[in-house]
Amino acid sequence: MNNCKPYSVEVSDETLRDIYHRVTRFPWHEMPDDGDWEYGTNLDYMKSFCDYWTTEFDWRQQEQKINRFANFKAQVDGIDLHFIHEKGSGPNPRPLIISHGWPGTIVEFLDFIDLLAHPEKHGGRVEDAFDVVAPSLPGFGFSGRPPRPWGPRKMASVFDRLMTDVLGYEKYLAQGGDWGGAISSWLGFEHSACAAIHINILTMRHKDAPQGAEEIAWERQFDKDQMLQDGYRTQQATKPQTLSYAMMDSPVGQAAWILEKMHGWSDIKDNDVESVYTKDQLLTNIMVYIVTRTFNTASWIYYGRREEGGRVLSPEGRRVEVPTGCALFPKELLAWPPRSYAERIYNITRWTEMPRGGHFAAMEAPGLLIEDVRNFSRTLTW
Repeated sequence: MNNCKPYSVEVSDETLRDIYHRVTRFPWHEMPDDGDWEYGTNLDYMKSFCDYWTTEFDWRQQEQKINRFANFKAQVDGIDLHFIHEKGSGPNPRPLIISHGWPGTIVEFLDFIDLLAHPEKHGGRVEDAFDVVAPSLPGFGFSGRPPRPWGPRKMASVFDRLMTDVLGYEKYLAQGGDWGGAISSWLGFEHSACAAIHINILTMRHKDAPQGAEEIAWERQFDKDQMLQDGYRTQQATKPQTLSYAMMDSPVGQAAWILEKMHGWSDIKDNDVESVYTKDQLLTNIMVYIVTRTFNTASWIYYGRREEGGRVLSPEGRRVEVPTGCALFPKELLAWPPRSYAERIYNITRWTEMPRGGHFAAMEAPGLLIEDVRNFSRTLTW
């Protein structure tokens, strides 16, 4: 590997003490009743969550989970790009780059990577193994900050350089949800080394409006469903810096901002976010933002996409021509359009409607997502 240095996550005791001190000093008495998630993160849940955070949560144990993989940093386009690189089993594992989004981190993949890289250890076939590359997005977590906001198109070019120039792969497969779905789309659209993509979200749009009754009905319902989600997205796409002054000062504020999304975007039962995730999973993801002080620069990606031109993939109407696998989880925040619309954006060769799961598929339904990626990969001839 060129220009790579081993990396280990090691947060100082001083940093941890400061975080826990801020959490314990949060002015709960200033908070009114919050309507049981109806208009924001539930107050009673937050109190319980923060009590667990400061009395039972073990960050050092979570550090060990991250560090059990081979972590690296490499200089790519002027920033220190962090990534996990888990070499797959067998004689010919396929290179696979998996990309997270916001408010995710590589924590989404900690129980996912080994299943992809070493299927024979989990009842699978060694022939299905992947060389797994899991980067922290620029400005997120353990990666360095870009000089100014970068959108998913720019990040795709950075990830292509990571896979080709740094790691030396001639061909690779890209998978992603949330912003990772947009990054994977740009990889397949603009970078010849990306031989195929697999996405569990559709963030891109065609230059032409939806056509036919089914597509038009989808667009109308989509716009209606997004009305209560557009606040955070608009803020982070227009004035992320202003929001960040408050968030960077308050671990509880960052936790509440992120937990609202984990609750609202997931396939939970009985209004309980812990029906899908453990507190440790939720806290580890949140803590990555806090210990690295990257809430500010992570929110930049929304601003960056706006500057790149928004959701439209191609003003000329071109599409992603590499084979594309689509995994449709029923509780996905950004509801999938009819296949007819998606096929004007992608060369779809696999279309799987999942029985359960939501936005954070790698954490919510890893078995379903992995099996779909494997089945898709088996159809590829490169």
